[in-house]
Amino acid sequence: MAYQVIKMYGDFEPWWFLENWKDDIVAVREFQNYDDALLCYQEEWQDLREQFPKINSKPNLMSAFWRTDDMRWCEECDEDLQQYHSLMMLSNWQELPETLNSLDYNQTNAQGIHPACSINKHNSLS
Repeated sequence: MAYQVIKMYGDFEPWWFLENWKDDIVAVREFQNYDDALLCYQEEWQDLREQFPKINSKPNLMSAFWRTDDMRWCEECDEDLQQYHSLMMLSNWQELPETLNSLDYNQTNAQGIHPACSINKHNSLS
């Protein structure tokens, strides 16, 4: 089994899995061992947590970090879109089960802004 620790930067938090979500990937690290992947995730999570004041994390090792002033203008939407620095750990490019909530990465101090982008809002894969 392979594990991926993925860093993304884009308009949506990682758990939306919108069509073309992989286009937002900025880095991928592959591991054959769960513990090695988890250690990488933990290190990246802590680094992002120190850099960004806003966080929304899920129990299945998916997290979004942001600053409220990091926006991108969307011509199609005619609206500013919040930009997220996201981190997730997958197994064979699939979501991990939520039973991992015993780990201390299910933290939230803000909810992301979900824009009404007419192009992306109906393209979710999940």
